[in-house]
Amino acid sequence: MTIVFAIAVPVSVALIISIVMSNIYKDTEKQDKGVVLNYHRLTYRRRFIRDLWTFPYAVILFLIMYWFSDLTFNEYLIIGAIFFFAVLIDTIYNYVKWQNNEKDA
Repeated sequence: MTIVFAIAVPVSVALIISIVMSNIYKDTEKQDKGVVLNYHRLTYRRRFIRDLWTFPYAVILFLIMYWFSDLTFNEYLIIGAIFFFAVLIDTIYNYVKWQNNEKDA
C-alpha cells in the first residue's frame, strides 16, 4: 500500500462526510453552550476553541505516525506541513468568522 493511497482514501472520506454534515446543519441554530459532539452544530467561537484544543492531538498523532511508520524524511516533512497548515488555516478561518459574527450581532 503506497503512502498516497493510505492518505488519499481517509482524507477523501473525511471531506465527503464533512460536506454532507455541513449541508445537513447549514440552516440550523448553532449551540454556544453545553456539550456538542458534532462540529457542524457549533458556533464559530466554539469551533475556534475546539481547534485550539485539537492542535496538541494533531501533534501527538503525527509523533505516533513518526514512531510506528517507515517513511522517508521528505514524506514526514510533507505530512507534517499538511497537518500544520490544515490546523492553522482552519483556526484562522474560524477566528475571522467569529469576529465577523461578533461585529454583526
